[in-house]
Amino acid sequence: MRILANDGIDPAGKALLEAVGFIVETEHIPQELLPQQLNNFDAITVRSATKVRQALIDACPNLKLIGRGGVGMDNIDVEYARSKGVAVVNTPASSSLSVAELVFAHLFTGIRFLQDSNRKMPAEGNTKFNELKKAYAKGIELRGKTIGILGFGRIGREVAKVAMGLGMKVLAYDLYSFEPEIAIELGDGQLVKVTVKAASKEEVIAQSDFISLHTPFSEKPILGTEEFAAMKKGAAVVNASRGGTIDEDALLEALNSGKLAFAGLDVFDNEPTPRQDLLTHPKISLTPHIGASTNEAQERIGVELANLIVQFFNK
Repeated sequence: MRILANDGIDPAGKALLEAVGFIVETEHIPQELLPQQLNNFDAITVRSATKVRQALIDACPNLKLIGRGGVGMDNIDVEYARSKGVAVVNTPASSSLSVAELVFAHLFTGIRFLQDSNRKMPAEGNTKFNELKKAYAKGIELRGKTIGILGFGRIGREVAKVAMGLGMKVLAYDLYSFEPEIAIELGDGQLVKVTVKAASKEEVIAQSDFISLHTPFSEKPILGTEEFAAMKKGAAVVNASRGGTIDEDALLEALNSGKLAFAGLDVFDNEPTPRQDLLTHPKISLTPHIGASTNEAQERIGVELANLIVQFFNK
């Protein structure tokens, strides 16, 4: 079997596939050349860069499986592929902790003004040290604050675990019913079961000090002008889910008016060319869509994806 890992695969996953006799090609084929070249392979694995749409599926009748290394499959026409007999698999659990930790990297950054101080200290730290010290002296702590989680799937649950470990209160909302009990693993391996408070979307928006988004792609923003108006003054938002789930114009207006204290963004409407007024805003902590990009997560993703491929072709 020939596998095209068009957006790469961790060496551990590649080695697992090769150990059972599969040929794995990791050299990236540009999107426009895939219709001509993908027929040389039995399966393709992608991350978020490569798109596997209906036209590509139709052009490649030899294709038997599409693997997505990660959670969301917005870049794949999943139902159409399956209707044509092409299997589609993903690895939803492997990167959850990495995304959750990035959420808190943005939260810690925002509450202590690190996004702005890291910009200004190199230029002004030697001449305006005391002024900067005064400007950044009004940080807050996460302990005792309320975090609202919009989307309580695997990643949302990991965010809740970290939050409760920090002594935060958790409000959780999801489109579907969910089990509010979660298990937190302590350092010695002991599991402690705790229960989060289920809430409506409106309650999460109105009562949270911080809101973290973990919803699937949406045609309409989840947070816009109306939702920002309903938030607490001085609240903050973090988006490590999908571009388009926050109305970026409304976000900038809320930040500029002082309604929101800060925002943390890992995803953007117009990737890979986010708008400049977001990239330079002093109240926005920024990362370039790296939620799942840790060494540990990539190894877990590669191994899980490889195992799914092997299981499929061994049926």
